[in-house]
Amino acid sequence: MVGLQRFSEEKALVHEFGKYIVEKQDSALAGNANAVFNIAISGGSMNEALYEGLVNDKEIFPHIKWPQWRIFFCDERLVPFEDLQSNYGQFKKAVLDPLVHEDGQLNLGPTVYTINESLVGGGEKANKKIAEEYASLLPAAFDLMLLGCGDDGHTCSLFPGVEFNYLVEEMSSKVLWCHNSPKPPKDRITFTLAVIAVAKNVCFLARGPSKKAIMHDVLIVKNSELPAVLVNEMVGAKVTWFLDDKAGALVPKNC
Repeated sequence: MVGLQRFSEEKALVHEFGKYIVEKQDSALAGNANAVFNIAISGGSMNEALYEGLVNDKEIFPHIKWPQWRIFFCDERLVPFEDLQSNYGQFKKAVLDPLVHEDGQLNLGPTVYTINESLVGGGEKANKKIAEEYASLLPAAFDLMLLGCGDDGHTCSLFPGVEFNYLVEEMSSKVLWCHNSPKPPKDRITFTLAVIAVAKNVCFLARGPSKKAIMHDVLIVKNSELPAVLVNEMVGAKVTWFLDDKAGALVPKNC
């Protein structure tokens, strides 16, 4: 059974979300000065939560051991980094830029793994190479994966529907090129379920009234055609959901 944490106040949600991340960090680094914390993040509103729950939380921030963080992206849009749709670009603006010293040097030094931007726009062969190169960078297992859940039940760039079976059913590759995303841009790379399945911890974050219907389908109906449900089924007790009351309006509080 997956874990579920519910919050009526946004401030409490992002604070506890930050505490949860630091707990997983400390577990990964415990007793080994040379250890690293391998974390994978999704884009979109996750970046705002990371800023509020980590960078801007005066209680949490001092406990973050940035130099030992190794940050990856669960999926990435195949656009230049300065494009507003770039997950790395959004993360840099929301989280990395606030860590910059006055002299312009990155403060505290998390290591961030990005796609090979030089290959973006190079067509099918280049897109496949981007996916292959990124897969070669991944650790054997992530200490923590932070995922979102779309209104259609997608996570990473794993979408529901038979036309996306080539992504959802793939278990031999770690990263694939998604060439037909229903949301722009159509070209992306995404982690497969093979990567998510071996993660040590997986956390979903869902906020706002637009999520209430899909939260019911994922957590109550448990529609196995939805990629987010497949993650719950595969990873089980290692999954924790953070919901605000608006997103969880159709989910009983004793669920």
